[in-house]
Amino acid sequence: MCSRCRIELLGWLCLLAGCHHASDGVGVTTERTDTGVIASALVPGLIHGASSSDPRAAQYYDNAQAVAEGKRLFNQYNCVGCHSNGGGGMGPALMDDQWIYGDRLEQIHQTLVEGRPNGMPSWAGKVPDPQLWALAAYVRSMSLPQTIAANTGATPSQTPAPVPRAVAQDPGWSPPPGTTNDYTDVTKGPQ
Repeated sequence: MCSRCRIELLGWLCLLAGCHHASDGVGVTTERTDTGVIASALVPGLIHGASSSDPRAAQYYDNAQAVAEGKRLFNQYNCVGCHSNGGGGMGPALMDDQWIYGDRLEQIHQTLVEGRPNGMPSWAGKVPDPQLWALAAYVRSMSLPQTIAANTGATPSQTPAPVPRAVAQDPGWSPPPGTTNDYTDVTKGPQ
């Protein structure tokens, strides 16, 4: 048998062995492990931010400890480098009511996991998921009236309030004015 035939035969055997290995189900996961599905567009306005509720978010509402942990992580992971202390900088402000991708914890968590165009990196696989949820709780708490009212010093968001469950009852969101068009094929600028 020539050496070329042996190499081809060896290649076919490896290929067949790999096919058999995948078919026995060992190491192959067919079930989804995530429990929430959130559909949003990477470009605001192309798809409304219809989202399902994610049961993992429930434990982060009305949870002062999660918000405090999120505040610690916000500084530890240097989120302040882009978002300042919530007032904005290179990244958008987090203390206002302008939420392009949605203001629910599920939507903020999704932004942290997937990232967003023009600068927000994806933190999936780099930051543990419970920490991403705590960060989402802190980020959402920055725009709460209770947190804003507690801003007495030069550095905002130092006394964050827990995110009330009523925030999650918001039926949805709409993009801030000027960030999208009326879903036609013509983008309209400022009037």
